[in-house]
Amino acid sequence: MPSDSTFDLQAFLPYLLTQAAERSSLEFHQVYKDRYGLLRTEWRVLFHLGLYGSMTAGAIGTAAQTHKTKISRAVHRLAEKRYITRNRDEKDRRVEHLDLTPRGRSVFNELRGIAADYDDALNAQLSPQELEVLRTALRKLGGSDGGPFT
Repeated sequence: MPSDSTFDLQAFLPYLLTQAAERSSLEFHQVYKDRYGLLRTEWRVLFHLGLYGSMTAGAIGTAAQTHKTKISRAVHRLAEKRYITRNRDEKDRRVEHLDLTPRGRSVFNELRGIAADYDDALNAQLSPQELEVLRTALRKLGGSDGGPFT
């Protein structure tokens, strides 16, 4: 396959997005991994329940754009750690409603504060105008208008 010297990987948008996402999330990932032994999907499940209240695994998977198998594993591990409860739906026994336990709520509240501080530090690297353009562009590329379930 011939080399195409006109292709610039350093300007390829998917590459740039991945690089920025990995770099910006690794430091915060270390916090929730070291303090609570949480994996990325577990953190996402915990935060969805903390922010939006009782949800099903399917609703979290849709909102987080994460495969149901990963969500299922995360739910199982969070239940083992006693961070969430799982209650079967009376009308459809295949569905479970997930909620944070007091212990899970405490973890969420602590991590929410750390996340807010980390977000502030990232935001400080950009001007207010750059930040607004970046957020607007990322929402557009991600297909999100900023709502929790879009």
